Amino acid sequence: MAITRLGGANAISGTIPQGNIANSSLGAVTALPAAIATGKVLQVLSTSTSVSFATTSDSFVDVPNLSLAITPSSTSNKILAMFDCNVGLNNADEIHMNLLRGSTIIGNNSAASTIHATLIPDNYRMNSANYSVLDTPNTTSETTYKIQMKKNGASATAYVNDRGYNGASSGTNPRWGSSQLTLMEIAGWY
Repeated sequence: MAITRLGGANAISGTIPQGNIANSSLGAVTALPAAIATGKVLQVLSTSTSVSFATTSDSFVDVPNLSLAITPSSTSNKILAMFDCNVGLNNADEIHMNLLRGSTIIGNNSAASTIHATLIPDNYRMNSANYSVLDTPNTTSETTYKIQMKKNGASATAYVNDRGYNGASSGTNPRWGSSQLTLMEIAGWY
């Protein structure tokens, strides 16, 4: 039956013939039409942890509970990767953190470390270490992003989600924190 306009500004009745529909159901759609603009968020994955982690390593180690696997739907899509970690030290030192895709450090031309923070030796504080980068994985295979950290230099312990002091709190500064890793697939960003 053809579409018929009835009385009223927007009253329409009828059925569009099946032959005029490119896909018989929304479930049959497997890709976005070319006319859809780039830059749309296609999927968002996020993980967070409030588990305390400590390391005395001068080499990079994985931070537990801060990795995510994502499967891009097109090789032309980008991944916006972001992390925000609460970190602490129990001695004067530096904390270095990396954001990796697989085993590749991303977001820094030097490839030495994604970011580093020089923290004051204040056992009562946590500091925020955060970073974001628009990555080009160029794949439709499952890809894992993760966070690594190390301390640098002095005899110290570096912490995630802990200020590095195990005694009573000072003022309103909390002992524990929470850290997050978030991935967003962005359509066809060039």
